[in-house]
Amino acid sequence: MKKTAMLIGLAAVLGFSSNAQAVDWNWKGDIRYRYESSLTDDNVSTTDDNSRDRHRIRVRFGTDMWINEELSAGLQLATGNDTDPVSRNETLDDSFAADTILLNEAYIDYHPMFLNGDVNLILGKRATKSTLAVIDDLIWDGDVTIEGATVQYGKDAKGKEKDGLSLVAGSYFYDESSVGDDTYILAAQASYKGEVSNLGYQLGASYYGYDNMPDPSLGYDIIELFGSVGGKVSSLPWKVYGQFATNMAENSDFSGITDSRRDGMLVGLKLGKAKNPGQIEGSVEYVQLEEDAVNPAMTDSDRNGGGTNCEGFKISSTYQLIQNMTLGATYFNFNKIDGTAAQVDDTKHLFQLDAVVKF
Repeated sequence: MKKTAMLIGLAAVLGFSSNAQAVDWNWKGDIRYRYESSLTDDNVSTTDDNSRDRHRIRVRFGTDMWINEELSAGLQLATGNDTDPVSRNETLDDSFAADTILLNEAYIDYHPMFLNGDVNLILGKRATKSTLAVIDDLIWDGDVTIEGATVQYGKDAKGKEKDGLSLVAGSYFYDESSVGDDTYILAAQASYKGEVSNLGYQLGASYYGYDNMPDPSLGYDIIELFGSVGGKVSSLPWKVYGQFATNMAENSDFSGITDSRRDGMLVGLKLGKAKNPGQIEGSVEYVQLEEDAVNPAMTDSDRNGGGTNCEGFKISSTYQLIQNMTLGATYFNFNKIDGTAAQVDDTKHLFQLDAVVKF
């Protein structure tokens, strides 16, 4: 009761108490506690290898607001660092100082009924996986929330893709400059989701073009192909999925490496589904991501310490302990693709243990 009264009072102060009864507030969030141990296996140096061990938390809390049949909105707060777009983790340190809470999502979703609600116009900051069609994290880390304007066809207001054709077009503000041109990303996607002989599948393609990068030697015109197919063996769910990305920009030789270093790929297999208590799921992925294939600041932050120029595999499992709580374990094993002999020979190991509560 106290929480409800507080929210109603806040709504009144902000000036929309007259609409409070009409809005359907869907509160949701999650808390993740993570133990993480990273180790670089130095195959050249004779010194001992030491691991870096961290305890970290991630908190996300927000609401989806269904205002009427044509209008919804969303708001989410999260832990994190305002200079890091690819992580919402907060390391437990700093002599017990309070941790930062930031605005992670804030968007308006207009889906006019004269288009039968099939088209969403989204304005603001929203999770990438809800905004775009995303198979995995080759191009976008799972924590990225992109900012700008999006038009969707084939997704519902919650960002879930429907069966059939999906189309997405967007313009996202990557960097604003007071003295020069703003940097922005133009995105376009088409995908199709269906079923054949009890096998579900999805096939699609994406384009991401970065305009007006501050450094003229940088360039990203990324073409992505992605897909998945899945079904059941007896009662065991399975899915095979993959992504391929290539950078078509003419000037994509940012690091002194040849222009041939433009491609990236990810393939994975998932077995099981940890949906109910006692259920378990697991996955294995192989990734090869060349130096100039994608924007290193946006791709997964856990592989090889983040960024591109890496290849290796990831193994993970999740167990549903009780309702709304899972336990998970993930192992990364990655090397650099290019570099000195010592850099290429070094293997980065990362082991994570997670406890996650969703509400």
